[in-house]
Amino acid sequence: MRQILIPTDFSDNAMNAVKYALELFKYEKAEIYFLHTYQDEVYKEIELLNNDAIEPLIESCRSRSEEQLKSLLATVSGIWPNPRHRYHKISAYNALVDEIDLLSEGKNIDIIVMGTKGKTNDRSLTFGSNTLQVLKYVSCPVLSIPANYDYTQPKHILFPTNYMIPYKRRELNLLCEMASPYRAVIDMVYISKSEKLSRRQEDNKDFLSHELCKNSLNYKTIESKSIVNAIFTYIKENNIDMLVMVNSRHSFLEQMLFHSTIDEMSLHLDIPFLALQNIKR
Repeated sequence: MRQILIPTDFSDNAMNAVKYALELFKYEKAEIYFLHTYQDEVYKEIELLNNDAIEPLIESCRSRSEEQLKSLLATVSGIWPNPRHRYHKISAYNALVDEIDLLSEGKNIDIIVMGTKGKTNDRSLTFGSNTLQVLKYVSCPVLSIPANYDYTQPKHILFPTNYMIPYKRRELNLLCEMASPYRAVIDMVYISKSEKLSRRQEDNKDFLSHELCKNSLNYKTIESKSIVNAIFTYIKENNIDMLVMVNSRHSFLEQMLFHSTIDEMSLHLDIPFLALQNIKR
């Protein structure tokens, strides 16, 4: 049974991520948790209040959160009825990243699906601050959906890798089972000046082949000085439907997330992006 967590702020972008998740996983049995955290909403107003008014404010935000989640579940159940899916709502007075981290452990979540932006909808960046924080710090795979992205079956997936890290079987299984119903082709792209692999890289490559055996895999090497440019050029030239990267020490994604090139990447990424976190849970 797939465990899926979908954070929402009830914006159009968040609803778009809901639609994508329900379509993508329509063939799988799944427990789907819709999460709304309202701590930030309280903090926005709390400076203007005296101490006696804080508890009523928290209760007001909690009540509003519960009603909005109830309405969301009614919409989802009415428009996308699926006997394979069971829906749950979670309202929490907590920071979004902290609550997602708790739920990832407590509910043994397989994947988080969220919009790349929320209500602020900053047009200058693809990734909003909440999404970026979740990508960086939550130890669970994250699938982020661009604003206004129309659902397309993931038939051609790009997986850039340097083969340097020992991949997690559970996360590769997630990708395998997610892509196989659509007969997806996965392009494993090694961005390097040399095609020669070390013994360690060869072993990791073999492990990938074994765990993704239900999918058609293409192995390619691209020579480029810029990982970001190589990825985006490949996406545009090959009609890629989804980008998959691993966030771990010495990975391509770590270099992007922690050296600010994520900003450069986010200006152009207009397809779903799956970050495999490869972190012990």
